[in-house]
Amino acid sequence: MKLGISVYPGHSDWKRDAEYIEMAASYGCSHVFTCLLSVQGGRDDIIKSFGNRINLAHRCGMEVVLDTAPSVFGALGASYDDLSFFKELGADGIRLDECFDSHKEAMMTYNPQGLNIEINAGFGDRYAQNIMSHHPKKGRLSACFNFYPQRYTGIGYAHFEKCCHDMRAAGLPVAVFINSQQPDTFGPWPVNDGMCTLEMHRDLPADVAARHIWASGLADTVIFANCYASEEEFRCVTAADPAVLSFRVEEEVPLSGTERKILYEAAHFVRGDMSEYMARSTQPRIEYASGSISPRNTRDMEPGDVVILNDEYTRYKGELHVVLKKMPNDGRKNVVGHIPENERMLLTYLQPWRTFGFIKD
Repeated sequence: MKLGISVYPGHSDWKRDAEYIEMAASYGCSHVFTCLLSVQGGRDDIIKSFGNRINLAHRCGMEVVLDTAPSVFGALGASYDDLSFFKELGADGIRLDECFDSHKEAMMTYNPQGLNIEINAGFGDRYAQNIMSHHPKKGRLSACFNFYPQRYTGIGYAHFEKCCHDMRAAGLPVAVFINSQQPDTFGPWPVNDGMCTLEMHRDLPADVAARHIWASGLADTVIFANCYASEEEFRCVTAADPAVLSFRVEEEVPLSGTERKILYEAAHFVRGDMSEYMARSTQPRIEYASGSISPRNTRDMEPGDVVILNDEYTRYKGELHVVLKKMPNDGRKNVVGHIPENERMLLTYLQPWRTFGFIKD
């Protein structure tokens, strides 16, 4: 899974962009998205304003993709069979925000400059399949969704899922945008109600949106669409392993030493014979069999609660459960905390044998 950022040279200054690129690289970011759609000026102006950012990104080990469209090609003297300007600029790839005719997209993948071609992932009209019918060079073709600065215009999850399955069927990697929640962020356009691909992510913390995308398994690259994401957001996003379904927990009681180790240090996976009422992690009852877990906070259980079985459950003491349906508590389960409301959609990804864990602040 790649992590990326966006920079907009026509709307920012070099010093701040340079600091941002270097900070992002220090957190493992390997992808930079930037936009030619909103840029004013000719070829020389673009080379001057974009070149230093691209060169710095390359020195930091990052790839750079330029957002383009047929109108941009015309303004810059480029064409589907001559992409040399974008290579002169230093780009590693170009994203096509709008369509050509599917055949031209396929032919672009054979460009002698070796540029990667990204298509718009969100059209949902067999666009990718039409391109594939023209036999592109698959190693140079990928897909990237749009971001939506206008509130309520982001795509719904069902459409996102369908489009991702279409891209996967075509064998294409997929990139998706998330939104920094920092004040006074900006993008390439004057309108900015947040910049995300999925409308459901617009007001979510960046790390929750990223973990949702990772949990879905539908995308390969997550990109901050707006400038500038904070270092704290990078820290939170990179705190979780993308391969592990990860949750934050709002603790309800001070945890005992054994409870804390079970919650944050044990390796958790859902039993294969999964109940509809809970996801059970049973290995901790073996690893922590000798530890005492006194009964406390044994209230009835609600979806999203995280519970650890206490001493009263004898043989099963130490099991950890993530509750999926409302249940009574007979006093043998300690409710140690609950998953925050804005992360409850992640519960749907708790499936048999799925590895999961909890993020320790």
